Amino acid sequence: MQITNRKAHFNYTIEEEIEAGIILLGSEVKSLRKGSANINDAYIAEKNGEIFLINSHISKYEGANKFNHEERRLRKLLLKNKQIQKLVGKLQEKAYSAFPLKIYFTRGFAKVMIGVGRGKKLYDKRETIKKRDENRRKQRGEE
Repeated sequence: MQITNRKAHFNYTIEEEIEAGIILLGSEVKSLRKGSANINDAYIAEKNGEIFLINSHISKYEGANKFNHEERRLRKLLLKNKQIQKLVGKLQEKAYSAFPLKIYFTRGFAKVMIGVGRGKKLYDKRETIKKRDENRRKQRGEE
């Protein structure tokens, strides 16, 4: 199962993508495999030299009863030191932000694809809509 942030490509110009591991509890893994999560409002931030996924929502797993997890807790991301330094450097530049693009499983491990980029202005968003509509017309064979 894959959870995607569909608005990310519309709201940001993505300049770089970084794959990171994520530390999860057992009930969070089961809930992610079921597909009950939301990362649309989530973002990535640095605290004490570590990178965290903030404001992501992973629903409670019914089978975990009293051993369940908090739905909107900080989740630590696993990156190499060079990647952390590079990401922190980018985030300190003006107008750059980091956000999750998708959460997926690779060989049994949960991974987060991090997008680093700048927010689009309103006129950029209009341009994106115009291009998308134009491509749809071409696909249908209209001209």
